[in-house]
Amino acid sequence: MKKIKYCCKNLKNGSKKVYKSLKNEFPEIKQKKKDCLGSCKLCSKQCFVLIGKSEVIVAPSADVLYKKLKHRIG
Repeated sequence: MKKIKYCCKNLKNGSKKVYKSLKNEFPEIKQKKKDCLGSCKLCSKQCFVLIGKSEVIVAPSADVLYKKLKHRIG
């Protein structure tokens, strides 16, 4: 899997839990926090991450996002 990128503003909205959980469970996966990923409309309403340069995974809550990412990782 490519690098998972998080928007710092979205971390405050709940995705910080996902970041920490994935870091503990899958330390080999690269994760990066960025100031802004340029998806402000998504960021303000839902939890999301960017995989690689273009794949966006969106979820209504941190728990659902974590499950989607875990499924994506395999």
